[in-house]
Amino acid sequence: MTTFPLLAVLLPFIAAFAGLLLSRRRTSRPNTRAAWIAILPTAASAILATYLAWHHGLAYLTETTAPPPTGQTYGTIVTGGIPISLTIQADDLSAILGVLVTAVALAVQVYSVGYLKGDPRYPSYSAFISLFTSAMLLVIYAGDLLVLYVGWEIMGLCSYLLIGHWWEDRSNSRAAVKAFLVTRLGDVGFLFGIFVLGTAAGSFSITEVLAKVPEMSQATLVTATMLLLAGVAGKSAQVPLHTWLPDAMAGPTPISALIHAATMVAAGIFIVARLFGAFLGAPATLDVLAVIAALGMLGAALAALAQDDLKRVLAYSTVSQLAYMAGGLAAGSDTAAIFHLLTHGAFKALLFLCAGAVIHHVGSNLMTQMGGLRRELPVTFVTMTIGFAALMGLPPASGFFSKDGVLLAMDEALSTGGLTDAAALLLYGCALATVAVTGAYAARAWLRTFFGQARVVALPEPEPGMAHVVDVREAPRTMLVPVVLLAVPALLLGFAVEPHLDLGVAAISVVLALLGAGAVYAFWRMDPVADPARFLGPLRVPCERAFYVDELYAALFVRPVLALARLVVRTDDVVVDGAVRGSGRSARGLSGVLRLAQNGNVQLYVSGVLAGVLLIVIGAVVFS
Repeated sequence: MTTFPLLAVLLPFIAAFAGLLLSRRRTSRPNTRAAWIAILPTAASAILATYLAWHHGLAYLTETTAPPPTGQTYGTIVTGGIPISLTIQADDLSAILGVLVTAVALAVQVYSVGYLKGDPRYPSYSAFISLFTSAMLLVIYAGDLLVLYVGWEIMGLCSYLLIGHWWEDRSNSRAAVKAFLVTRLGDVGFLFGIFVLGTAAGSFSITEVLAKVPEMSQATLVTATMLLLAGVAGKSAQVPLHTWLPDAMAGPTPISALIHAATMVAAGIFIVARLFGAFLGAPATLDVLAVIAALGMLGAALAALAQDDLKRVLAYSTVSQLAYMAGGLAAGSDTAAIFHLLTHGAFKALLFLCAGAVIHHVGSNLMTQMGGLRRELPVTFVTMTIGFAALMGLPPASGFFSKDGVLLAMDEALSTGGLTDAAALLLYGCALATVAVTGAYAARAWLRTFFGQARVVALPEPEPGMAHVVDVREAPRTMLVPVVLLAVPALLLGFAVEPHLDLGVAAISVVLALLGAGAVYAFWRMDPVADPARFLGPLRVPCERAFYVDELYAALFVRPVLALARLVVRTDDVVVDGAVRGSGRSARGLSGVLRLAQNGNVQLYVSGVLAGVLLIVIGAVVFS
């Protein structure tokens, strides 16, 4: 059993290698072969991860005594300084997240068979998903920070490749580059944070680093955790490095589900929970995390309320929910944050795959092209309703239990003193406001998609590989089966852990969510054709533009950098190349003068010799 964590990591990696290698061979049905190569190893990895989770139970979430980690060390890399330990193991935290990663990855692989049917690049697409899965499993099962960092960086590469799957569209390629650059920016700080912790502890082993935390100075812990927070903000789309995530919707919808539910965005939250002892030793970092979470959860929720693109609604929803988890961590409850990470992984993957089924049916991402779909898509309607209920935190859906735990932690932070009073009050106030806004945007998306009259008119250009006409049937079975299976944990996962509900906090949360949903419903009833977001009034456009953060970045960074680049090009052309070209012209001019003396005219040569002799004679007479 000690090899199970390593096998869980290697199986998707081997599938990726085999998929890329064998996809080059010509066969009559390359996509079918690629599908089996991708699905079977992922399923085997899911079985191994489930067994590891069963062995460790729910010790992390129930805060009971956990068995020792399962795994082993496969060698040590001598660096001349601090060695790197090649340890792959599963403990109480990584075991439960392994199930989330493999389950969602398996659902995405199966779903993609129908969603990308006929796509000639499906073999490479499925191989990159396998590599993505393997990288995330390496992150959660790694026992050494630098081994973890390897998986962390491979995920960044895979996100670039998958978001830009349809690279022919310039917006898709630009979104992929943006995701890559923004996350890389945060990863610079993340790597230096690892170096600070490893140097202070004398080891990169996560166990030894956490054991040495009490011996580290406050300055060391604050420096290390603030640097780590940069990487967390990039991967988990926290303010101010959140702008890549909504644009990542340019990729195929299954990739949106994978990134938003189980891989990249989950990695940042996992890192804080994995190194939570170090973060608890740096109260200043927790205050910064609390402010970032407060701004992110409410700002992203308001942005989601004004979007017309269904996938962008869910994207901003992900930013908001990730900020909830970050807020739970800042409030001092890693178990509440991880529990919400698990339930969010289930219901957000469900929502994205349901959105893919709707888009597959309609041929457009825009809710203005939807409406009245509950009769045409009954399975999608029921399952997406479960997903929205979990997102809003309505009982008995899973999100009700996990969101209550996060809110309870924030409430307790007001009195425990883990955060400064201002940070704790800002965090809790924004969290309660976000509950109401979440109810509003979830109800808006639900009503505009499934109720009212069908609003399908002249359709815009569909995603590459999709039919331009409206499909009159439910999605293929390969798309529906993962959706139905994901609906089960989205609805019931909250009962897997013994709930510790605070009836007061739970009641406030439900009431606020229903108030937000009720306000949207009232405006929708007045005019089912118009957008209920009109009640935002003058705030609607700023919310739709996500408060102009992208425009601000363009003004502060993009345009100045482009202007500087143009200046460098001009300087290179005029000064550097001008000097080179000038030296060439000077040499050619001088050679022209010299060429006059080498024109082959004998009389000119004799005249020159005589003139020289004459000058010598005159000089001799004058100076004698």
